Amino acid sequence: MNPISTQNSEHYKWADICDGWHLLKSENLSVIEELVPPGSTETLHYHCRAEQFFYVLSGQATMIINDSRKIIESFSGIYVPKNAKHQLINETDQALRFLVISTPPSHGDRVDIE
Repeated sequence: MNPISTQNSEHYKWADICDGWHLLKSENLSVIEELVPPGSTETLHYHCRAEQFFYVLSGQATMIINDSRKIIESFSGIYVPKNAKHQLINETDQALRFLVISTPPSHGDRVDIE
């Protein structure tokens, strides 16, 4: 096994301006590093099967989880259980970099709330 980084992992874009890197994609576990520019947000959603842990590497995240608003500072994280409505927001003027760890992997398990 070789070390994994954003330099050698699968890259994707979301919301047209946010970046994600699949650091680990296995049958039971997903680890993604994401970079969210200032003022960006994801859509409110939930996962039917996946539980997730968001860990902020740099910047500050605002997380809405079941109508509760939480501020997550660098070097701290928050757990999101399956079926919990959640939304990540970068309300600052700094880029936000974080890890999202999901088990089982959350792709194909997302239900957007409009």
